Amino acid sequence: MLYLIIGLFAFAAIFGIVIAMAIYQKKPSTPKGIVAAHGIFAATALVLLIFYWLDNPNNSVRTSIILFVVAALGGAVLLVNDLRKKPGPFGLVVVHALVAVSAFLLLLGFVLF
Repeated sequence: MLYLIIGLFAFAAIFGIVIAMAIYQKKPSTPKGIVAAHGIFAATALVLLIFYWLDNPNNSVRTSIILFVVAALGGAVLLVNDLRKKPGPFGLVVVHALVAVSAFLLLLGFVLF
């Protein structure tokens, strides 16, 4: 199950890079299909990770969950901005990405080591 979760988060990250590049390049709009896929993959992975943690309580996974939730909150703000046709701000995009990558690396470290 953890490998599926990692795969879903990895796909979400790839989609996130595409979205971040569109925002960085100040394109008039972000690719809506990619935005939707990014959110769906990340949310699905987060829910599965929470279910995994409930079945296997472990502090290492819990820390990753907390960081992913923080990233999700930032992502929700970015989504609202995007729906209002005001993508960004880019600073929040960077913080969102850094928190999500940190959570992903913690999860990867837990699974692999």
